[in-house]
Amino acid sequence: MAKTTISIIKCDVGSLAGHHTVPEPLLQIAERKLSEAQQSGLINNYFVFHAGDDLELLMVHQRGETNEEIHKLAWETFQEAAKRAVDLKLYAAGQDILKTSFSGNIRGMGPGVAEMEIEERKSDPIIVFAADKTEPGAFNFPLFKIFADPFNTAGLVIDPNMTGGFKFEVMDVYENKKVVLKCPEETYDLIALIGAPGQYVVSHVWRASDDLVCAATSTTRLSLIAGKYVGKDDPVCIVRCQHGLPAVGEALAPFMHSYFVEGWMRGSHWGPLMPVSLRDARCCAFDGPPRIVALGFQICNGKIAEDDEGKPMISDLFDDPSFEPARREAAELARWIRRMGEFEPARLGKESMEYTTLPKVLEKLRERFKPA
Repeated sequence: MAKTTISIIKCDVGSLAGHHTVPEPLLQIAERKLSEAQQSGLINNYFVFHAGDDLELLMVHQRGETNEEIHKLAWETFQEAAKRAVDLKLYAAGQDILKTSFSGNIRGMGPGVAEMEIEERKSDPIIVFAADKTEPGAFNFPLFKIFADPFNTAGLVIDPNMTGGFKFEVMDVYENKKVVLKCPEETYDLIALIGAPGQYVVSHVWRASDDLVCAATSTTRLSLIAGKYVGKDDPVCIVRCQHGLPAVGEALAPFMHSYFVEGWMRGSHWGPLMPVSLRDARCCAFDGPPRIVALGFQICNGKIAEDDEGKPMISDLFDDPSFEPARREAAELARWIRRMGEFEPARLGKESMEYTTLPKVLEKLRERFKPA
């Protein structure tokens, strides 16, 4: 049987009433385009959803990663949705579409992409995470917890198929370089890098014993493509679970508490990440707090496993009272840090602010500075 590919491709094509949600007309365009692609045999099945103001296309197919036809489908879907957003005068219509002509691969054109090609096991549980109002490095902390922290993942201690550890591919998004570090042997070196999530981003994780792929993330930084602030990157991530990999519950455990990520209002502030259900994936308070959703499903014969009516079976994993304390914690941390207004560390540091609109403000004062 051919390998199965999971592709999650996202784009901010326009939002209703500011930056907080994707309206139904745009979701309907994506639903129609992907339904046509399934009928034509291009993809095996799909699921359309949104995380905040990002339109998310989850597609399962057997055409491999970076396939031109799959990426073109996503590109054309986003283009049509953005055109509809312009017609509706939605906010930031087509914000993530930074280039106008498709060149065979959607990477580097604005939309975020995470893909994973797998040989199906007897049972393959998958989690897709999608975040809004944050940066690609937002997954550094939970991926470390999931695949390298025995206090989070019991399997690292008691599952003989996991005690050999995992390998992390880390991207330097400024230098466009990557390095692979193995844990537990290089745990401290890994933390030294990914503890700076603005520059170093975990892009892939493999099981060390056999190089089985376990996780894939999007690593696009829009500001580095556009040369200026055009919106936050709002990353996506695929995590493979069970049978010698972290359990689904272990992959969700890092989100039992909130933690701070870059982004939030105008991409210029630290904010607490809030795990939410799909119905609550709307960023309102100070354009936030930053949100993350988690969708669980099974891969079955090249598709998302379907019910008796042929609909993909998707579990909204954060729609669970177990994460209510984390939501309250995020809300309280958000209220706490906003009391600092535009003083660091509530606002990002100077280096990060160079890609926001702040330089335009400082430019007005440049000639007024005199030697001290």
